[in-house]
Amino acid sequence: MSLRVLCTVATLFTRFYLCDSFILGKHQVGFSTTASSITSQKHQQQTKIKALEEFQNEYSRCLSPKEEKEQIKKEDDEFPIMDKRSWSKKPINFIQRKLTKTQQPGMLILLRTGQSEFNKNFTFTGWADPGLTDQGINECKHAARLMLEAGLEPDVIYTSRLKRAIHSVWILNRELDCPFLPVFKSWRLNERHYGSLTGLCKKETAKQFGSNVVQSWRRSLKARPPTMRKDDPNHPRNQRRYADIPPDLLPSSESLLDCMQRTNPLWEYKIKKDLKAGNNVLVVAHANTLRGLMKIIDDIGEKEIKAVNTLGAIPVLYRFDENMKPIPPDNDNLSQIHTSGVFLEKPGLLEKALERQSKWEGQAWLGPDERKKRSSTLEESLTKLKGEKALLDNYDYNFDINNVRLRTDVNGESKKVNGDFEDEGEFEEDESWTPRKKEEISKKIDIIPNVGQFNITEKDPVVVLIRHGRTPHNQLALFTGWEDPPLADDGVEDAKNAGKILRQNGFEFDVVYTSWLTRAIETAWHVMTELDMTWLPLIKSWRLNERHYGDLTGKSKKMIANIYGEAQLKKWRRGFAIKPPPASSYSYHYPGNDIRRTKYVEDLRISFTETVCRSIEDRKFTVHRKFPKSESLKDCMARAIPYYTEKIYVEAVAKGKRVLITSHENAIRGILMHLCEIPEEHMNELHIPNGLPLVYNVKRKCISLLDDGSGRDPMEVHNFGSAAQYLFRPCLLTDEDFEFDENKLVTQGTLVETK
Repeated sequence: MSLRVLCTVATLFTRFYLCDSFILGKHQVGFSTTASSITSQKHQQQTKIKALEEFQNEYSRCLSPKEEKEQIKKEDDEFPIMDKRSWSKKPINFIQRKLTKTQQPGMLILLRTGQSEFNKNFTFTGWADPGLTDQGINECKHAARLMLEAGLEPDVIYTSRLKRAIHSVWILNRELDCPFLPVFKSWRLNERHYGSLTGLCKKETAKQFGSNVVQSWRRSLKARPPTMRKDDPNHPRNQRRYADIPPDLLPSSESLLDCMQRTNPLWEYKIKKDLKAGNNVLVVAHANTLRGLMKIIDDIGEKEIKAVNTLGAIPVLYRFDENMKPIPPDNDNLSQIHTSGVFLEKPGLLEKALERQSKWEGQAWLGPDERKKRSSTLEESLTKLKGEKALLDNYDYNFDINNVRLRTDVNGESKKVNGDFEDEGEFEEDESWTPRKKEEISKKIDIIPNVGQFNITEKDPVVVLIRHGRTPHNQLALFTGWEDPPLADDGVEDAKNAGKILRQNGFEFDVVYTSWLTRAIETAWHVMTELDMTWLPLIKSWRLNERHYGDLTGKSKKMIANIYGEAQLKKWRRGFAIKPPPASSYSYHYPGNDIRRTKYVEDLRISFTETVCRSIEDRKFTVHRKFPKSESLKDCMARAIPYYTEKIYVEAVAKGKRVLITSHENAIRGILMHLCEIPEEHMNELHIPNGLPLVYNVKRKCISLLDDGSGRDPMEVHNFGSAAQYLFRPCLLTDEDFEFDENKLVTQGTLVETK
C-alpha cells in the first residue's frame, strides 16, 4: 500500500472513530457513559479536537506523486549543483544522443557514514549533528581505498545535510582525488528522526522505559518514538539548514517506514535519473535511509527489511539492467539476503584492517608524507633549492677566494640574480610568503579601507569574496593556472582564519560558490567548517577557475625569462589582453584532456576540429568542446563576470541571499572589476591577499574589511597593490543613515557634556 493511500485511509478512519473515542500516542480520550458536568464535556471535546489536529498534522507530510516531483524540482532548482543546458544547445545534445549508442545505466554505490561521536557514546542521534570520531575518519578513508581497488569512479554524489555525512564525503573526495564532483545535499537522506529521544543515552532510556519499548521504537517498522516539541530549538523547523523546506514536511518523530518513504521521491526523480544517464552515483547517508533505498530498489517486504543491515566503511555496489532492475549477484559474491547489492569487502574485516593500518602508519612507504598528494619532481627540486638558498642568506660571501669577480662588484651595484622582479604581487603566482617591508608600505598611496564602518543586518544581501589559501606553487613562484595543487599547511591556516573572522563578526550564508580546483574547494570546506555551516549548497563551476596560463603552466618565472626573455615575460604578466603561448591539444595542461571534469561542461561551444580529430582517434562520434588553451586576463574576466551577473546575482543576490565566493585572484579581480568599476588599465595593479574576506555591501556598493580584533592597520598587514584606491571607495549613503534615534542622541549628548 502506498504512503498516499495509507495517509488517506488513516485520516478517514480517525475522523469516524473519533466520534466516540480515540487513542493516539500518549493521548487516550473517551467520553464517559455516566453523567458528567457540561464543563467536563467541553474540556473533553477541546482535548479531542486538539488531538485530532495533531494527528492530521502528523500526516500532513503525505504528498501525491505530482507534489513530490514538484518539491524535488524546487529543491534542485534553487541552487543547481551543475550548470543547466541552454535551450540553444539542446538540439545539439539531442543529435549527440542519437548518434551515440544507448548507455547502460550507471552503478550505484551506497555507503554509510563513518562513526560519529554519538555512535561511540551509544546515544540516539537522528537529526542531531555530531562530528566524526577518529575511527569514523579512518572508516571513510578505508571505504575510499576499497573503491579505488575496485576501480569505481563516481560521477555525482548524494548525501544528507548532517555534518557527519558531509565530512565523510569530503574525506572520500580527498582520497579519491575528485573534490570537483557535484555533491547534492538533501534533507531526504537525513537519518531517521528519533523525536524527543534525540540526544538521550540508549542504555539509560532502556532502563527508564523498558528494553522492549525502546527496542520496538528502534526495530519496529511503524512505531514512532515520542514526538519532539515544535518549540524545541533542536526541532528542524527552528534550524536554518531546513529553512528552504516547507514546515509541514519536516518531521517531529519518524518510524522506520516514515524514514524509508521520505527517501523515495529523491530516488524516483533524481538518483534514478542520473543512473539512467549512465552516471555512477555515490550515496553517502545513514543506516535507515540506506535501508530505505535498498527496500525500494530490491522491493523488499516489510518483514524481510528487518533482517537487512548497513555497515559503516564498506561500500555496497548495485548494478542495473536496461529496465533499471537490479542485477542479482553471483552466488560467490558478498551480498546480503534479500538484496542485490554486493559488499566490496567481507563484513567483519574492518577492525582488523584498521588495526593493521595503525601499524602501517609508521612505515616509510605508507607514512604521513606519502599519504598526502605527491609533489612533482620539479616542485621537490625547487623546494630543496629554496632551502639551500635560505641556509646561505646570512652567509658572507667572499668570491675572491675562488678568483671570481662579478660585474656587480665592479660597478658597485647589487642586481638580483635569482630571477625575482620588481613587480612582485601582480598576479596569483607572485604571492610572497615573507612579511612586507616597512619601506614598501611607505610608498603606498594613503588609503583608508572600510573596516567595520557599517553593520550589515541579517536581511541585507551580501557577497563575501575570499581568495584561496596559499599553495606550494605560490611559495615556489610557479605559474599555477588550472593546475591543481592542494593547500599548503599555511594555506589551511589561511582558510581557517578566514572562517574564524567571519564567525566572530556574526556572518551567516545561504550558498557558497567556488571553482573546480582543489585549493579553492578546500578553502570553502575549511571556512564552512569554522562557521558550522557544512550543510550549505556548494556550487562548483569552471568559470571561477584561475586564468589559464597555457604553456607557461607549472613553470617558474626564472625558467620563462631564460626561455623567452624578461621583456616578453613582462608583457604576458602586465598585458590585459595578451595571451601566453597556448598549450598543445595533447598536453597534460590542456583541460580538454581531463575527462573526469569535461563531462560536466555544457556551456561551451563545440570545437569542430577537436571533435573530428578525437572522433577519428576514438573510432566513435565524440563531441569535444572548445576549452581554453591559454587565456589573457581579459579572457578570464570575460567568463567570471557573466557567471556572477547571470548566475550568482540572479539566483542568489537578487533574492536577498547571502553569498560566499571562494575563488582565485584573477577570477575575483574580474568580479571586483564589475562591482567596483575598476578601470581595465589598472586591473594588473590590484592584488588580492590569500584568505582575507572582502565584504561587498550590495546596498552601499562598497568593499569592506572585517575587524580581526588585532587592532592592526590592514593596509600595513596586506598588500592590495596601487589599485587599492579603486577597491576601497567610500560606501554610499542610504535612507537608513538619515534616520535618527532620539535615545541615542540623548546618550551621545550626555557623553559630550561629561567630557
